[in-house]
Amino acid sequence: MRSKTIFVILGVVILGSWLGQQQAWAQKEKPYPTRQISYLICFDPGGQSDRVARLQQPHLDRILGQKVLIDYKVGGGGALGWRELVRGKPDGYFMVGFNIPHVILQPLQQEVGYKTEQINPVCLFQRTPLALAVLNDSPYKTLKDFIEFGKKNPGALTIGGSGTFSGYHMAALRFEKLSGVKVTYVPFTGSAPQMTAFLGGHLAAVFGASDDLTRFRDKLRVLGFATDARFPEFPDAPTLKEAGIEMAEAVDRGAAVPPKTPDAIVKKLEAAFVETAKHLDVVAEMKKQGFVPIAMGHQESKVYLDKMTAIYKELAAGLKK
Repeated sequence: MRSKTIFVILGVVILGSWLGQQQAWAQKEKPYPTRQISYLICFDPGGQSDRVARLQQPHLDRILGQKVLIDYKVGGGGALGWRELVRGKPDGYFMVGFNIPHVILQPLQQEVGYKTEQINPVCLFQRTPLALAVLNDSPYKTLKDFIEFGKKNPGALTIGGSGTFSGYHMAALRFEKLSGVKVTYVPFTGSAPQMTAFLGGHLAAVFGASDDLTRFRDKLRVLGFATDARFPEFPDAPTLKEAGIEMAEAVDRGAAVPPKTPDAIVKKLEAAFVETAKHLDVVAEMKKQGFVPIAMGHQESKVYLDKMTAIYKELAAGLKK
């Protein structure tokens, strides 16, 4: 009887072990992803990065077959989130929205906990041209008015922007150098608080993103777009280049995963983001909001990031002179 009991116990143990192995093999063979994915946004809720992520979310859920959870890590002009990105587990369940030129300029200026070359892009999906704008009731009717006042009153003009060592900050610095006007740059943790302060009359002007300017077009006047050609949504607004200020500034947005994330996982996410970026509804909504839709995959995004790094290194060096 005792021998029979021992055999039964052994049988149960062996069966349990076999079932455990089968379950482990089944989980191993199950294709990525098998659980929820975290999508970290590095700026305030309601800003451009958040709005585009919310636009993408249902499409990513559908394509990947798993819930994509949007979370936030705000601070340092995005640096706090990108620091987490490069330290993240490379298993495909953690991805972060990133901005160009922010991820280029920040490491050039100071120690921020990450290097540009550590950014592992999955896709670039949105471009946002910048423009200098004032409120409708501003005394500055034209760019000439703005510059003339600024030259007579160095530092008196406050220009708001999103983040420090960001595309917005770079636009203000370049404008200052090219126009000969000393301005005071006021950084915010995102475009939402930036525009709130501007619309509340707390700033002389903003270097605003094209989508924010489109949303509030009835309350503001664009003095000049930092683009090569006039922006379609504001055909009557001149470019800064028309006034002899040779600058073009935009913010590019994308998603990235931690370094050393397996190629197969990067390709799966790349396919999902590119499909989403090309979806007719997403393209139409981006254009409606004042964005420029793009769809660069992993390799194309890497090449573009390298190209922009070389450009901004040169620009940053020039601003220091």
